[in-house]
Amino acid sequence: MEKNDKIYVAGHRGLVGSAIVRRLKKQGYENVIGRTHRELDLTDQAAVRAFFETERPDIVVLAAAKVGGINANNTAPADFAWDNMQIQCNVIKSAHDYHVRKLLFLGSTCIYPKMAPQPIPEDALLTGPLEETNEAYAIAKIAGMEMCRFFKKQYGDNFISCMPTNLYGPYDNYELNSSHVMPAMIRKFHEAKVNGDPSVELWGTGTPLREFLYVDDMADACIYLLEHYDGEQHVNIGTGKEITIRELAELVKKTVGYEGEIVWNRDMPDGTPRKLTDVSKLHGAGWHHKVELEEGVRLAYDWFWEHTGTARL
Repeated sequence: MEKNDKIYVAGHRGLVGSAIVRRLKKQGYENVIGRTHRELDLTDQAAVRAFFETERPDIVVLAAAKVGGINANNTAPADFAWDNMQIQCNVIKSAHDYHVRKLLFLGSTCIYPKMAPQPIPEDALLTGPLEETNEAYAIAKIAGMEMCRFFKKQYGDNFISCMPTNLYGPYDNYELNSSHVMPAMIRKFHEAKVNGDPSVELWGTGTPLREFLYVDDMADACIYLLEHYDGEQHVNIGTGKEITIRELAELVKKTVGYEGEIVWNRDMPDGTPRKLTDVSKLHGAGWHHKVELEEGVRLAYDWFWEHTGTARL
């Protein structure tokens, strides 16, 4: 990439997109553009093509997606499949038609098979059944990643994909019906502390193992790939470290300063039992994360505390 390239970040106000915009500008890429959903509905094919016709971006980062936790995925699978496939098809095809020099598509480790080998290597994709609680989202994102690979294979487009692990940090979604585990815990413990509640209920058994990556580290890795990687296979982005959901809950509880009890609702699903990425490919290329989990949780809670009036609640 060149410092004066016009870089379009789709989803620039979300958790992922906003972090990528911050990192791009920090590294000297000033010609970064974005559009809000009101300004550009990415599910509208004609609107997307008109945007590309007018703006002619050199680089595209496709971070826009309909995302959510177990409850959201379970209750609206058709919406997750339809919206994500519409977004991906429109942006990727327009990027091809208007000769975008490079595109980075962001997947998610939740699209790997439910019982994938651990740590999960890149070639585990499409080798087994998916986790039922996020199947619709996973199928859509797999389609997007494969589409990038097909455009590279058939037309030579420099479209690459990456597979970030569980992310958290500034501008996360704290709406309890659609949020992921980390922001949901932060909000629940914070509100219980403020309200003086004696206990906080969390879903499942607390036994699943998860890997978490601070979103600014993810953004740094994405730019590293844009600058240094042109391969056909997607690349895992993570820490290579894992923690149980129960241990995470205790860490968030301590960070927030909540002194009540944690009650585990075992009638609710746990999701995938274990999900750790094999990051040897990215480490071998020279990139490593910088923010460890304890520091990252503190940074995330500090941001939530400072932005409770504007956070996505």
